[in-house]
Amino acid sequence: MTRQSIPLDATLTDYLHAIGVTEHPVMRELREYTAAHRLAKMQIAPEQGQFMGWLARLIGARRYLEIGVFTGYSALAVALSLPDDGEVVACDVSEEFTRVAREYWQKAGVAERIQLTLQPAARTLQELLEAGRYNDFDMAFIDADKPGTPEYFEACLQLVRPGGVILLDNIFLGGRVLAPQPNDPPGVHVMHTFNAGLAKDARIRLSVLPMGDGMTLAMKL
Repeated sequence: MTRQSIPLDATLTDYLHAIGVTEHPVMRELREYTAAHRLAKMQIAPEQGQFMGWLARLIGARRYLEIGVFTGYSALAVALSLPDDGEVVACDVSEEFTRVAREYWQKAGVAERIQLTLQPAARTLQELLEAGRYNDFDMAFIDADKPGTPEYFEACLQLVRPGGVILLDNIFLGGRVLAPQPNDPPGVHVMHTFNAGLAKDARIRLSVLPMGDGMTLAMKL
């Protein structure tokens, strides 16, 4: 028993990965490729990918919405956990990053179930709402520009079904959300306010995991 989560050093993290992460070979290949990327810190941790795929299976997800794709690891983790007729709608703005994602999705045999849209996510979310896709998704993941998080979350609340789950990544921002400083990026201030408000939001049931840089799970009521 312990009263709080223990910190993970490199050795314990390696142990966690050894006993708790079972990656598809293409996921491992993609993760290792991205580790050498100049923006490698944008990729989720493998235990997060493992958890997201597990959660998708647990709730019987068939439709998944992702905001912020990078090189495609999280989308691949969930796509591999969906049934053959599953659907992933992925939102990003970078052709450079998602070119890598497309390559590995194809290699893993799930490219056909992933619809990638390259334009501002707010526009894609609005188009989904205009197409009448209210309450249509089982699960959503928000891992994009932090100033846009409140807008993305409100759209996801309309697009995800009751009982579905919205996940938000990087809610700690390395600890900077505790006491934002005047010279911090706008996203730090936005997330400080957003996190505080989410804890009181009566439209969801909330759980926060000290995983990666902090991951929030919001189940829509």
